Amino acid sequence: MKNLKSPGFTCWLTGLSGAGKSTLGIEITKSLEQLSVPCEYLDGDVIRTNLSKGLGFSREDRNTNVARVGFVCGLLNKHGINTVVALISPYRDAREQLKLEIPNFIEIFVDTPLEVCITRDIKGLYKKALAGDIAEFTGISSPYELPLNPDLILKNHKESVNECIEKVLSYLREQGKI
Repeated sequence: MKNLKSPGFTCWLTGLSGAGKSTLGIEITKSLEQLSVPCEYLDGDVIRTNLSKGLGFSREDRNTNVARVGFVCGLLNKHGINTVVALISPYRDAREQLKLEIPNFIEIFVDTPLEVCITRDIKGLYKKALAGDIAEFTGISSPYELPLNPDLILKNHKESVNECIEKVLSYLREQGKI
């Protein structure tokens, strides 16, 4: 059986809650659409309430969530639809598995310090987690395993959203994806 390379790509934004993944994901998607690049944006919060409803926050459930989103990305990519994903995806092994399963997987680490994420906490989740009201909260009572070799690192606490978007677009151009 011939192994066909997927025509689409997946930009997977990983990082702590409040790192800016959703903001960047939305803006990357808009920029790709403006370039007439077929693209679908998948947000962790939306996925949790639809595709992964009923999953908890154990390591196994989080990895199941990541695998489900990866499966959807693979299907879309197979049909030429690129995906931009904003998902905490805290465990390295789950992200590494995606790299094996999705031919054009681009890991983008949104590297925002915990202290900055806490100050951006519009939902009040860090406050609750620090008070012990939320169990298994990534970065507080549950680990976030840093990517070892991400394709891109965005530091949106030091770079503007536009600078981050341009870094992603430049990378995609250099790689011949757009």
